[in-house]
Amino acid sequence: MSNKTERAVPITARPPEVEFRGAQDSPDTSPHVVPLPVASPYQNTSPARPQRTRPRRGRKPRKKRKRAKSGGEGIVGPYPIVPQGTREAAFVHAISSAGVAHAITRRCSSGELDDCGCDRSVRGVTHQGFQWSGCSDNIAYGVSLSKRFVDARDRKLVTRKKKAGHRVSSRALMNLHNNEAGRKLIEDNMRVECKCHGVSGSCELKTCWKAMPTFREIGEILKVKFDEATQVQVKEVSGRPELEPNQQYFRKPTEVDLVYVTSSPEYCEYDINRGSLGTQGRRCNKTSRGMDGCDLLCCSRGYTSAMERVKERCSCKFHWCCYVKCRTCIRDVKVHTCK
Repeated sequence: MSNKTERAVPITARPPEVEFRGAQDSPDTSPHVVPLPVASPYQNTSPARPQRTRPRRGRKPRKKRKRAKSGGEGIVGPYPIVPQGTREAAFVHAISSAGVAHAITRRCSSGELDDCGCDRSVRGVTHQGFQWSGCSDNIAYGVSLSKRFVDARDRKLVTRKKKAGHRVSSRALMNLHNNEAGRKLIEDNMRVECKCHGVSGSCELKTCWKAMPTFREIGEILKVKFDEATQVQVKEVSGRPELEPNQQYFRKPTEVDLVYVTSSPEYCEYDINRGSLGTQGRRCNKTSRGMDGCDLLCCSRGYTSAMERVKERCSCKFHWCCYVKCRTCIRDVKVHTCK
């Protein structure tokens, strides 16, 4: 037996080797050993999937979302959609069309758009004696662009129905009429703004230009038109479809009047499918006899009254220079809420 103690030596794994010979004959016939490259930790080492030559079978087709069928309305998320064809839809179309025309015209006058500018057709001296100058709002450009953009869908629908010989949709005619009413209101309410020039503020020379009304003014006019809207129906007059009032004793709506074809749903109760959030929890005015009064707004369900503490700014004072300092006052007010 040997006195030497044998020690265990660990065996380290060696990377696999590939042996190959050169394609050309060489005097050196010893094999060349080339190690395989080490895989990167960020490299996908999974085996490649074979390419499919045919589409997958057995996959279920995606189902389309169905709209609610209660009167043709639908919902998107938690917010209601205004029912089509109603008085509320007429107001939305009119104010949207007016808003597009108003915004484009305002940007033309301010130089934010390259395709348009001020209205150059307003020039010369008027019979009142003032000089047209300044930058008049180019309402013609704003109206034309609004008409091409907002009316595109309904105008295409009307044209397709006429070519096919089918009856024109009353809702499409209604939308086109209300779109034009919103734009027409801006044109009819254009006003003249002037500026005096002279020594010490004297008005020796007065320059004027045409300006649009503010969008708030347009909204207030449309609110009045909303309350006076007329329910209409489509009738053939001399071979052309026109909107006529449902009742014979109603006058025919003008270009700036709003029209609708479907009665509005009951907005007193909560019904998301009909576009109603209800009036429960709404604050009302106890002393008012208008739409904000508790009798009408609460739909005869009654209301509750509670005292609420409100913080307000009071005793404000201007200090030189230049800031305003106010105190915070607390007062108790009675709040009325619909049941």
